[in-house]
Amino acid sequence: QLPPDQQVHLVMDNYGTHKTPSVRRWFLRHPRYHLHFTPTSASWLNQVERFFAEITRRRIRRGSFNHVRELEQAIHHYLEHHNRNPKPFVWTATANVILNKVRRFCE
Repeated sequence: QLPPDQQVHLVMDNYGTHKTPSVRRWFLRHPRYHLHFTPTSASWLNQVERFFAEITRRRIRRGSFNHVRELEQAIHHYLEHHNRNPKPFVWTATANVILNKVRRFCE
């Protein structure tokens, strides 16, 4: 829970369900929520999303959590285990391919 005067900023992808008329009306009625959308077709920029997907796949999806505290502990345990032997994400695109996509996006 948050205090009623607390502003909430949500970073969301550009998936269409986030922009339906009913969703837009809800956010208009709740002005403390501020939406920030990632660029269209730029999910490759979002390595955080990939990391969250790993946490979900490796720890959360098959878990059973009775309380938020249990979920938080499971995530912290995963992070501790992951950080013992961290590995960088491997890019499959070349730098030129990525930079060309950025240029096209900025046009």
